[in-house]
Amino acid sequence: MSELTRDPLPLRGRVALVTGASRRAGIGYAICRRLAAYGASVFVHHFSPHDAAQPWGADEVSAVVDGVRAEAVPPAAVADMSVDLADPSAPAALVSAVVSTLGGLDIVVCNQARSGSDGPLSAMTAELLDAHWTVNARASLLLAKEFAALGGAGRLIFLTSGQNKGPMPGEVAYASSKGALWSITATLADELATQGITVNTVNPGPVDTGYAPPDVHAEVAAMFPAGRWGTPDDPARLIAWLSTDEARWITGQVLNTEGGFRR
Repeated sequence: MSELTRDPLPLRGRVALVTGASRRAGIGYAICRRLAAYGASVFVHHFSPHDAAQPWGADEVSAVVDGVRAEAVPPAAVADMSVDLADPSAPAALVSAVVSTLGGLDIVVCNQARSGSDGPLSAMTAELLDAHWTVNARASLLLAKEFAALGGAGRLIFLTSGQNKGPMPGEVAYASSKGALWSITATLADELATQGITVNTVNPGPVDTGYAPPDVHAEVAAMFPAGRWGTPDDPARLIAWLSTDEARWITGQVLNTEGGFRR
């Protein structure tokens, strides 16, 4: 077989942790399914209380996990855990659970996000800022620390937002916390390079996960050349590829997968 022939299961034998995969309509779920379809064992992190407090509501976690398991390629396994990443001890507990359950950890995708209960600068409080920082930025950095402490090579992928591409009115807490991940990418990539961990960040652009009311949905769809929002699997395909050996020469990058979105 030629060295240029692509393995249909490029992640066989790898173990992946994906955070924030609580809804079948979400990006995290799509990422989990892609990684499983590529041969990886997948550990699904979820925290439904966050979704339950949002307008879109919570999903059935068992259905989420079953949907990921349906894509798994034997002997790969699927496991899951619910934990609030606002707890400073949660990242270490989560990584420990992955290793003890699935036998190792090669890929970490920090997809978790606290959204909602936000506002303009005039509405900001220390509590509101901290609530977004702890989940979106601090938890991601602590997960990176625990992953690196395992001592092996691998892939670390953050998810950011479009805050560096244009303004996000009324989302000061969210945009500032996500901007921290964008800004730290090159620094972490440099620190972890000699260990063989690549670090990249993905901005998925506007993705239809069921949160936009009809009028906003139509307005945003018209801003795409294709006339549609991104689907959860659009960023999932990029993230799955970044997890493979084909992306081994890519690190320290913030990649936008926005379908030509016109701000």
